[in-house]
Amino acid sequence: MSDTPDSGVRTYIDRHRSAFLDDLADWLRIPSVSAQPDHAADVRRSADWLAAKLKETGFPVTEVWPTPGAPAVFAEWPSGDPDAPTVLVYGHHDVQPAAREDGWHTDPFEPETADGKLYARGAADDKGQVLFHTLGVSAHLAATGRTAPAVNLKLLIEGEEESGSPNFRALAEANAARLAADTVIVSDTGMWSETTPTVCTGMRGLVDCEIELYGPDQDIHSGSFGGAVPNPATVAARLVAALHDADEHVTIPGFYDGITPLTDAERELFAELPFDEQAWLETAKSHGTLGEAGYSTLERIWARPTAELNGIGGGYQGPGGKTIIPSSAQLKLTFRLVAGQHPEKIEQAVTDWVAARVPAGIRHQLTFGASTRPCLTPLDHPALQSVVRAMSRAFDGQKIRFTREGGSGPAADLQDVLDAPVLFLGISVPSDGWHAPNEKVEVDLLLKGVETAAHLWADLAAALR
Repeated sequence: MSDTPDSGVRTYIDRHRSAFLDDLADWLRIPSVSAQPDHAADVRRSADWLAAKLKETGFPVTEVWPTPGAPAVFAEWPSGDPDAPTVLVYGHHDVQPAAREDGWHTDPFEPETADGKLYARGAADDKGQVLFHTLGVSAHLAATGRTAPAVNLKLLIEGEEESGSPNFRALAEANAARLAADTVIVSDTGMWSETTPTVCTGMRGLVDCEIELYGPDQDIHSGSFGGAVPNPATVAARLVAALHDADEHVTIPGFYDGITPLTDAERELFAELPFDEQAWLETAKSHGTLGEAGYSTLERIWARPTAELNGIGGGYQGPGGKTIIPSSAQLKLTFRLVAGQHPEKIEQAVTDWVAARVPAGIRHQLTFGASTRPCLTPLDHPALQSVVRAMSRAFDGQKIRFTREGGSGPAADLQDVLDAPVLFLGISVPSDGWHAPNEKVEVDLLLKGVETAAHLWADLAAALR
């Protein structure tokens, strides 16, 4: 469907490969760690660097958008074609903390290349996957002879993703008119492996909950009062024990209401992936699988909701015994959500469930953190098929398979605010070590991302007219 010549794209990329990698190395030297206040100036410097690079690439509009936290970068390049669709690319320019003493073989902010791998914090997550769009759009123009992209191309690159995106939704809402798009491309994801290129079709959402349980006004003697007053630690344990049934289904009434079920076609596609469960267990540092009955491991982590206990506390934790009834206990829970679930409804269901199970004499308080909505793109969506075709061309006709992400991100906020489908274009692989020491990106795969982006704009222009 695309009219972008493959040979022209590859020739252009080959000619500009060294300059592109030099630019990426320059950007990676900026320690844009949003979680550490000492690096606030570096995050701003990173935003300024990217805005300048996008302007140099040809974007006529490049702006740094301030937030109450770290700045985002916005860029826009109109197509000039009156009926061209509009595409918004999302990514982030902030990075996780990193220090040599964490176990890095090299300085995490002094990029080094070895054996076709570029090592640095942010190489894969997410500076490399943001920057490939600059060379990608340039290759698209060079190969087609256009002076502007085949789509109205916008970029929104935030500066707080690694800190939980606390200001992202408000930023998107405040600028919804300028961000309006027919589809959103998220370049903050990955592929199954170096030899199995894949496209992600969805991410789970998240609800975070802390439950405080209060019994006596102070710790009291278990001999004098035990068996006659409620124990908040016991109530906490009973809540946790009641969270799942024998088949690992979540027992909260209404929890599964409205869920978009897995189709038989999706289950077959997941089953096609070369999944080695034993190797996966080794990566998970675990010794056995357990989850909702009737679903495979991949289905459980990608397409089913969960309720997890993240922490439990209360009572005496020191050496030896202490015969008390503790005055309080605490639970920390998270709920991963899938398409069809809404965070506000899950929060209400959890609130009602806890209230119904806490006995008289125990006071309780629930606190919910920032939530994230799930997102899912149907397999037959024309924009998704464009991504698949573009990636297949970059990978020499190889079959592109499908995955989902078990984690959460701000992509669903864009889907919600802009009412546009979210698609994922990423080339990172599990061995890249996101958030870990010695993060790297495979240079050849990074250039496949460039090539995919170069083919994508003409294909989307045709598919979405």
